[in-house]
Amino acid sequence: MADKRIVLILNAGQEYIRHTGDDERKYAAQLNRLFEAVTDTYIPLLNAFESLERDGIPFKVGLVLSPVLCNLLEDPVVQKQYSEWIERRLEIGKREIERNASVPARLEIAKLCFEKNQEAAISYAKYNQKIIRKFYEFQKKGFVEILATCGTDIFLPQYSDIPEVMSAQVETGLYAYKASFGEVPDGFWLPEMGYYPGIEKILKAYGMNYTVLDSRSFLFSENEPEKGIFYPARFENSLAVFARDSRCDAEIFGEDGFASGKAYLDINKDIGFELPAEELEPFVTKGEPRYSFGYAYCKKEASVAKENTYSYSDAAAHCMADAETFVSRRETVLKEAEKLLPDTDVVSLVVTVSLNKLRNVWNEGIYWIECLFRAAAQKKVQFECARNLLGNQYQLQRIRPYYGSSSGVGYGEDLLSSKNNWMIRYVRKASRRMVDLSERFPADTGLKARLLNLGAKELMLAQSCGWAKMIHNNDFPEYARMRFNRSINDFTAVFDALGSNTVSTEWLTKLENEHQIFPWMNYRIFNRKR
Repeated sequence: MADKRIVLILNAGQEYIRHTGDDERKYAAQLNRLFEAVTDTYIPLLNAFESLERDGIPFKVGLVLSPVLCNLLEDPVVQKQYSEWIERRLEIGKREIERNASVPARLEIAKLCFEKNQEAAISYAKYNQKIIRKFYEFQKKGFVEILATCGTDIFLPQYSDIPEVMSAQVETGLYAYKASFGEVPDGFWLPEMGYYPGIEKILKAYGMNYTVLDSRSFLFSENEPEKGIFYPARFENSLAVFARDSRCDAEIFGEDGFASGKAYLDINKDIGFELPAEELEPFVTKGEPRYSFGYAYCKKEASVAKENTYSYSDAAAHCMADAETFVSRRETVLKEAEKLLPDTDVVSLVVTVSLNKLRNVWNEGIYWIECLFRAAAQKKVQFECARNLLGNQYQLQRIRPYYGSSSGVGYGEDLLSSKNNWMIRYVRKASRRMVDLSERFPADTGLKARLLNLGAKELMLAQSCGWAKMIHNNDFPEYARMRFNRSINDFTAVFDALGSNTVSTEWLTKLENEHQIFPWMNYRIFNRKR
């Protein structure tokens, strides 16, 4: 009888959204996304891990913490901003408790929302603001495997003909991993699971042991994987590869998926969107963009009902039931795989979940993840980290996967759509220029080196496909366009300054202070590899 394993990988990506001074108020809606992620995702996930450990529930999970996210969460300025933000949330909560004092059902929900924010503030202080370090502690205990990823959320296939860019992004991601966690990872997460034949050579050259691809890339391989998606394989250069079960996305996020359950909180009816502007002052003034405040009272009821008030106990019960259903379905699939692969000692399924997507549509999503492990404890299936399933990877079947992605319908087409395709020509031109600059100035120091390092950072920020996704999805598209243009313009200013051999130290210092990401950046990572 084969062992049955589920590999759960949670992907936590983040665009570089950092503003200070007057811009902090101007871009409050965008900053709110980051701070909400801390309150609604990262701290609850840590609390879930602590709860599972305390109760003796076995759990293993893969986690992708992007370098940009790690940089922001470890930034003292951002930490201070979050502490002030959560205090404002608590102040809003006190007002909501007072406003709903005469409506018992809504008063109870207001108190629960207040307690959630209060718990986040307490946990943040307990962790000494070092959320990333706390995740690493669970890795040291063997519960979590943190995968490395690229420096920014780049879609690598768009640069398949510029290998220096792909190498620079991989190298930056690994350096960032070492800076945050002090060790070398086994697995490497390709942003958007963007794969193009040849990327495996770069990953293997940097010492990676495995990566994860979308099932389309895996199954459309030139030679058919003998064990399907239920067993890892390897590239020609012996880099191991897992295939995710792409069907799970529909089960979780589809029209009738778990996240759409009618018992769950309707976060789109948050008071930040529902109340008149004058009732939200001084937190939001008239004419400013609206954003959520973390206080909502309605469940996702499709029809207009007399009683549509959210019930925390009902939602919690549905979470557990949905988790049991999800685990049972995976167990059924693995049992069928076991019959088809009688000579296999382990059959596994890889499930990937975007924490950003989860937070945007499912208030109870993190609790559902906790319930998955509790449900599995009652089944003949266990969660496992990918690296523990490799065994002797040199005995795995060799395959030649096909181009693919987890974005769009499997090919990343939403990252180069009619809405955002204007971006690619600018960033590719800047990428080629950066490669040339690294060759022209191989050993410069002082101001020129600072200028080149700044150019490398601005280019990497522009290469993030997150801006293209925001524009495609009409999610703060003006902001995404502004941030992309600013990075491209700043890189162009660097290029022009080097060409004219003049540089404004005031301008350079100002930009270095604004974008403090990758303080150890060395522009020479864009050198051509010979």
